[in-house]
Formats: sequence, C-alpha cells, structure tokens
Amino acid sequence: MISRRDLLQAGTLVLLLDRAHIARGAAIVAVRVWPAEDYTRVTLESDTALKAKQTFIAQPPRLAVDIEGIELNPALRELVAKVLPDDPNIAGVRVGQYAPGVVRLVIDLKQAIKPQVFTLRPIEPYQHRLVFDLYPVTPPDPLAQLIAQRLGPQTPLTPSSTAPAQPGHDPLGELIARQVDKSPLTAAPPIRGGKTDRLIIVAIDPGHGGEDPGAIGRNGTREKDVVLRIARRLRDRINAASVNGHTLRAFLTRDGDYFVPLHVRVQKARQVQADLFVSIHADAFYTPRPQGASIFALSHGGASSSSARWMAAKENKADLIGGINVKSEEAQVQRALLDMSTTAQIRDSLKLGGTMLQEIGRVGKLHKPRVEQAGFAVLKAPDIPSVLVEAAFISNPEEETKLNSETYQEQLADALMRGIEGYFAKNPPLARSRSL
Repeated sequence: MISRRDLLQAGTLVLLLDRAHIARGAAIVAVRVWPAEDYTRVTLESDTALKAKQTFIAQPPRLAVDIEGIELNPALRELVAKVLPDDPNIAGVRVGQYAPGVVRLVIDLKQAIKPQVFTLRPIEPYQHRLVFDLYPVTPPDPLAQLIAQRLGPQTPLTPSSTAPAQPGHDPLGELIARQVDKSPLTAAPPIRGGKTDRLIIVAIDPGHGGEDPGAIGRNGTREKDVVLRIARRLRDRINAASVNGHTLRAFLTRDGDYFVPLHVRVQKARQVQADLFVSIHADAFYTPRPQGASIFALSHGGASSSSARWMAAKENKADLIGGINVKSEEAQVQRALLDMSTTAQIRDSLKLGGTMLQEIGRVGKLHKPRVEQAGFAVLKAPDIPSVLVEAAFISNPEEETKLNSETYQEQLADALMRGIEGYFAKNPPLARSRSL
C-alpha cells in the first residue's frame, strides 16, 4: 500500500520536473534549408511553439530574427552549415545566444527579399515549425526564361526587349511567334485560329517536394524524388519535339527539392500561358495491394469513385504538410480564382487523360481503364486542360521497385509524350488570346 509520504514525495518530484521543463523552454529538434530560384525556405522544428520577432535590414540585405524561449543548442548550430554556396538567396547564416532565453538568428542575403515568417502546427511527421520563406523582390520571369531558351544564347532576352512599346503591344507574344522563324524546323501554316505561330508550352508538375516528401514506399523511396526524375525525362522529350512544325517547350513547376503550394503550381502554369498541365505523382493507398497507373481529371460535382475521392482528399492535404502561410492574402485570392474552372476545361482534360491512359496501358498495368474525376486542387486552372498522373502505387513493393527502374521511367515518359502528341493531333492548340 502506498503511504501518504510516498505520494507527497512523488508529487514533489513531478513538480520539480515540471519546473525544469518550464525553465528549459522550447528545444530545436531539427533545422532544414530548401533553396530554390523562386524562394528559399528555412525551417526550425521544435518540441513546442516558438515566438519570433524579425527585422529586415536593406543595406546590406539581411534578416535579423530574435527567437524567444530557447537556448542555443547543437541542432540550431547546424543551420550555419546547411546553407550551400549556390543558394540563390542566402549568403550565410549567423546564430548566437543574444540574451538568456533569446537566440538571435541573422540571415545574410544575396539580394533584396520579401520575407514571410510564420508558424505551423504539428502534423505528421513534424512537430511545431517556425518557417522563414525568403522571396526575391524581383522574382524570375518563367515565360521570359522559356523564350530565351528557345531563342538561344545569340538572342538574349533583355528587359528592354520585353517592355511594351505602346498600349496593347505584346512583345513577349511576338517573341513567341517570331521564334518559329529562327528554328531549323520547317514552319507550318499558322495554328488554327489564324492569329500567330508560337511556342506550345506544357507545364509539368512534379508532386510534393521540400518539407512534403509525399508517400514513402516500404523500402524508403520518397514520392517527391521519383516523380521529379520522371518529370525531367518527360521534359527532355517535350523539348526535343514539335507539333505540326511548331516547337514544344516544357516548364517544370519545380526543378529541385523544394515545396510549391498547390495554388502556386497552377498560378505558375498560367503565368507561362501553358497549353497543358500534367501533374505527376506516385501515391500510396492504405493497403499494399492496389497497383497500376491512373489518370485523374477535375470534377465539378462528386468524385467518380470512392478511391478517387480518397486520393483527392489526400493530395489536397499537401499544403498542410509542406507548409503554407494561411495568413497570406495573395494565397487566399489565388485559391478563390482557381474555383472558376470551366466545363470546357474539364472536357478537354478528359480528352488528354484518355489519350495518355491508352498509351500508358501499352507499357504497364492500369489501375482503372478510364480517366477518373475528383476535386483535386492542383487541377483547377480554369483555362488549361489539366490531368494528374499516378505513375504507380509506391505502397506496393513491386511497383516501388518499378518506379525506381530507369527502364520504367523511360517507358512512362515515352507513353506520356505519345499521349501529348496524340492529344494535339486531334486538338490543335489555338493561337494565344490570354494576356500576360
């Protein structure tokens, strides 16, 4: 029988432990840096929520952050070595104990940035996160980059060449048209619509990335890694192809290991005036049995099956795992705009998906013999035919092995390319009517 004295001693021990925990404050358990041309993300993961005050200094550009309630520990010191020399935005990091319970973090920058600092609540597999998203004040122009790639090194795309000369004048649109004359390919008659010849742009969207690994196979294969490899293979095929004599160009929504919010993926595709949007995934189911590739299009109403509904709900959680600043006004506006998808977009997406599915069926198993539909957030571009390709089930051990196979990656990229060509053969792209 436990005596009153034993209970009192136990209570004292609990009280002492609690005081020690309070005195210790939060502890940093991991630090991560995700560099990209679009933006660089710095993440501090801790066992309890952190409070921070930040100040941006313009000359020289740097971000000073005071983090309250923590002491400098080895995990936090690792941040200094995490910054790579080729980071487009961060020159270096300094960290030190500024005062008792306050750590000062100084991020030296290579250019002027617009910082977004926010916290994320715990979600599997992460604890509390303090996030610094460092966006360049002058972001890269992806459409100008695509045109510059097509024109080649002999014809640089300078700011003066992209500045409108008069109201209504669209020099970038003219460059899209004019580049065909510089191609060694034989120029075909103008694309249906009769307005202009132009680049045909296919946006390729490798799912997940950065903080969001996507699904993970039994042998440790991460979805974000394998889909990026497939996307790059498809990019190479698109960049080497033409449709009716008109040059194709691929645009990747991410070309590295960093997180891109769902609405930004669509926003990027619209920014380059993409003709098609192809999102590539290799998802998991809650059992290892499902196998085969699938293709999904958007649905205005309900999902075409319970599994399609489950897949869409799972994919739409990517922003929670990858980490999006929910207080960002721009993000809220963009999400509202992407709810304007049209019946025509869905119709064309089903055509594209059907052509692709037929080609994929020649190189591997299909999970379903038809294009399925559900409310995938990443497919909501109102003016771009959009499909989501599930290359295989990474949760199936046999298919995980296949996804890591260069042979299957090549076969899948070939099949997707044939699907794109087959779609354009029956549905010639219209001349551009959208403004930049």
